[in-house]
Amino acid sequence: MRGSRSKVPGFSGPGDARGPSQRQLRMSEEVRRVLSDLFARTEFRDPELSGVHVTVTEVRISPDFRHATAFVSRLGRSDIEEVLPALKRVAPFLRTGLSKTLRSRIVPEIHFQPDTALEHAMEMDALMRTPEVRRDLDSED
Repeated sequence: MRGSRSKVPGFSGPGDARGPSQRQLRMSEEVRRVLSDLFARTEFRDPELSGVHVTVTEVRISPDFRHATAFVSRLGRSDIEEVLPALKRVAPFLRTGLSKTLRSRIVPEIHFQPDTALEHAMEMDALMRTPEVRRDLDSED
């Protein structure tokens, strides 16, 4: 079914409606690994990134492989929002580092987003422990 359009609005092809392709997943993981290595081994000149340890938790690649969204966090800290402008400034440098390591014709432009999965999980845990929810859960048993 080459060239056919997906029935789902906003998606460009049949693979997009089901989620990322295997190729996207492989590229995402490779970009995550390389970015993690760059953050671990590089001393950035930007004073806002001096001594800052950034963890790349996930990378999502666009279907055309031209854009990568890196979800980042700071282990044990919740102030990643303060570091995002500095990460945006060093994104071209990181893209150059990616181009030297990736075995791909296209090197994606990097965009950074805070990873809020841990905070969301903690909120859900706290919610599940509230008396009202515990009561409802216990009554189902």
